[in-house]
Amino acid sequence: MTESTDATIVNSRGGGARFRRWAARESIEDYSLRFAPTTFRRWAPVMVASTALGGIAYLADYAIGSSIVLANGAPSALVGILLAAAVIFVTGIPIAYYSAKYALDMDLLTRGAGFGYFGSTLTSLIYASFTFIFFALEGSIMAQAFELGLHIPLPIGYLITSLMVIPIVIYGMKALTKLQAWTQPIWLVIFVAPLIALAAQHPDAYSKFVSFAGPSGDSGVHLLGVGLAAGVALSLIAQIGEQVDYLRFMPPLTAANRWSWWGAVLSAGPGWVILGAVKQIAGGLLAVWILDEVGKAAAVEPIQQFTHGLGLVLPIWAVLPVAVFFVVLSQIKINVTNAYSGSLSWSNFFSRVLHAHPGRVVWIFLNVGISLALMEFGVFGFLNAVLGFYSNVAIAWIGAVVADLVINKPMGWSPSYIEFKRAHLRSVNPVGFGSMVIASVFSILAFFGAFGALMAAYSPFLALVIAFVLSPVLCVATKGRYYLAREDKLQPPMLDGNGTLSVAIGHCGACDTDYERPDLAACPVTEGGVVCSLCCSLNSTCGDQCKTPADGPVALAAPTVARSPVAGR
Repeated sequence: MTESTDATIVNSRGGGARFRRWAARESIEDYSLRFAPTTFRRWAPVMVASTALGGIAYLADYAIGSSIVLANGAPSALVGILLAAAVIFVTGIPIAYYSAKYALDMDLLTRGAGFGYFGSTLTSLIYASFTFIFFALEGSIMAQAFELGLHIPLPIGYLITSLMVIPIVIYGMKALTKLQAWTQPIWLVIFVAPLIALAAQHPDAYSKFVSFAGPSGDSGVHLLGVGLAAGVALSLIAQIGEQVDYLRFMPPLTAANRWSWWGAVLSAGPGWVILGAVKQIAGGLLAVWILDEVGKAAAVEPIQQFTHGLGLVLPIWAVLPVAVFFVVLSQIKINVTNAYSGSLSWSNFFSRVLHAHPGRVVWIFLNVGISLALMEFGVFGFLNAVLGFYSNVAIAWIGAVVADLVINKPMGWSPSYIEFKRAHLRSVNPVGFGSMVIASVFSILAFFGAFGALMAAYSPFLALVIAFVLSPVLCVATKGRYYLAREDKLQPPMLDGNGTLSVAIGHCGACDTDYERPDLAACPVTEGGVVCSLCCSLNSTCGDQCKTPADGPVALAAPTVARSPVAGR
């Protein structure tokens, strides 16, 4: 795409001139509302994967792991953590693949995977909730480090942790790539040092951890405890959305890069959960080790865990500064991702609801502001309850999306490709949207005890099963007619003869800018008959004339997109 300076891409309700300039600068916008073109996806697969995995430095896993170990005992917690990790890994594979192949973020992918244009607004809110809930949890952990190491009161620490990530997030993928690359080696060294030292100096800590019984006093594996532990861990299933926010910048898959491409997609897509599970187990281990010394409330705080762990490898004067540095580094690495992904989800939500897009930067402040409010209200103290409830809705959404990708599309019941443009989508598709809503209702009822204590513990799995089964059932029942509002007849086709995305260049008559073919649609109300996906989304006066009304089809010509060479191909 040619970077535009034309303010017409922002609706008149979209804010002042500064906001319009932000929205028109793709170096800041990062294609927040559209397909990421080939000309922008210049990073090597390993660099994209490194950036995506850099955010997995977050320490909420330590708090989550320690809290479920102390609540349910180590044996049940370990099984629950591994069970949740297996579910997250399997469901993440198709999402990561389709996102990398079609260069789309989670919201655009959801639209074409059974939810429809407006149906996916609900999932945008679910995803936005994930980003600000975890921003608040990670920010709380950083504020705890500020309080212990620098004696900064928590309320002030919450404000500092919120504001310090904004300058980095504003500049999007280019800034985030550099941050993650420079900090990852340092983080890895400090991460493994306490675990190795503990094994060398206190090997009994590991055996004590494995046999830790928890409040029940029974060190066995219990079905109820496994379900409760897995339910909290499954709240992280929406993390795949943050991973694909980076994976959409993967270069096109070719014969030359096949191995590195697949390695990057699998490691940075579903593979994040492997490190996540290791951190949860490590958090449980360190919490049990320091439990008698600091008490249950402090044992779940990562700053306490690393202060004691680093005390095994550092002189006493260096322990607290290095522990504080590590916590702050870890939380910056993840909260830039939380704020970045949150800005994408809010942009997608408000562009459809308000037909306005003041720029991704505006929604960074909204997302950080909500997170700050949650921190001030003490969300960290309700960790298990918040995450246990959230996982029911998040997993219903992911289950419905995955079912469409692995069943409906391969069976030919839904379009084989991902269509995300308003011009071609139905407003609401009952296949994905209906599956998610029905699954969420039943799982939330189960979560609150409507079907007994055991089903309450396994309510997220109930949501996953219902959503996964209902999606193909509803797809067959509706004969797939709620996916597309009209066929894409714009020439040349979006996919070439090999099934790869076209790199032909076309011109949007609304914003007077060039875009690659997958981002364009034929339009009866736009000059030249071609419109880009963002201008199409922001148009509030066209009345969806391009779609078929109840009284018959609309005669719509099929304009031709001029095929032009793309730089770098």
